[in-house]
Amino acid sequence: MLDPRMQRLAELLVRHSVRVQPGEKVLIEAYDIPTDMTVALIKAVAAVGGQPLVSTYQQPVLRALYQAASADQMQLIGAVERQRMEGVQCYIGMRGSHNTSEMSDVPREKMDLYERHWWNHVHSQVRVPKTKWVVLRWPSPAMAQSAGMSTEAFEDYYFNVCAGVDYDAMQRAMEPLEALMRRTDQVHIKGPGTDLRFSIKGIGVVPCFGERNIPDGEIYTCPVKTSVEGYITYNCETLYRGTLFTNVHFAFDQGKIVKAEAGANTAKLNEILDSDEGARYLGEWSFGVNPYISNPMRDTLFDEKIAGSFHLTPGQCYKEASNGNDSQIHWDIVCRQDPAVGGGEIWFDGVLIRKDGRFVLPELQGLNPEALTRA
Repeated sequence: MLDPRMQRLAELLVRHSVRVQPGEKVLIEAYDIPTDMTVALIKAVAAVGGQPLVSTYQQPVLRALYQAASADQMQLIGAVERQRMEGVQCYIGMRGSHNTSEMSDVPREKMDLYERHWWNHVHSQVRVPKTKWVVLRWPSPAMAQSAGMSTEAFEDYYFNVCAGVDYDAMQRAMEPLEALMRRTDQVHIKGPGTDLRFSIKGIGVVPCFGERNIPDGEIYTCPVKTSVEGYITYNCETLYRGTLFTNVHFAFDQGKIVKAEAGANTAKLNEILDSDEGARYLGEWSFGVNPYISNPMRDTLFDEKIAGSFHLTPGQCYKEASNGNDSQIHWDIVCRQDPAVGGGEIWFDGVLIRKDGRFVLPELQGLNPEALTRA
């Protein structure tokens, strides 16, 4: 018998996140997740009249593939995968990992081939703009360890933050902030090691309430490309290309990251930012508002939703909130602003809207954690 928590999650993904319609083709990509969860997704898609397609992956196999990669090989894989992605209307990506550092020793030039010819060619250019999609992590002992929890306790936590949120209520609560962001020109962010200014005038705003990522709870836009001035110090660790970066610090001049530091990993950080011209410019800025997520666990899909946080992203922008930046990189790095980490402030056109991780304007207080937590 399937775990009922898996069934509820599968139904949320199919019925709410992707909203599969009869006859639609749904690509399910399962990375190191239990067979029962893949089965639950297949059944949930079929129950609403969809047509499931399935691919399964294991991280050690992908590591070997990346290490052996040639440009011709990755171009062929990208062409095949792109044709399949272009043939579906929906995408569900469930990504597990038994070792979050599995890709840490894959040479940079090999990861560049993957990102350019497979990830960017298929996911950035087709899946993101042209399908109804949702992606999420799968709980593992490694994730539980990163969160400082037992495996059993973390599984309970996982299903709560993923499927226990009232996303319809979250959607309603986001409407005033979305309207305010659309009216805003200048943003000023202040906090320990951070004094940053930029414009979001004329850029799109996208509220996220369970339709693209699970767990969800963010509302994003993007800085005008050359408007960013000042500096930021991120207080959440970030795992990228299998390497853990701590205390990432950026300084900006006319929108470009002109100084980048991360302690012992400063050289590797700058290697990533030198991947292409767009990697040193920003492609996203977002508020995190999931009421059940309060502490980082070195997993972006969770950490970027921390209530009272924001993330500021070097690299590729999204079509729905575009500043024109193009890059093979899209790296969401998270900064908390709650009192436990020294607090912080966010100002819109000279008006304080959030202080120490809490929205202060009356019309935005529906996004504070207690307003979004089920009784």
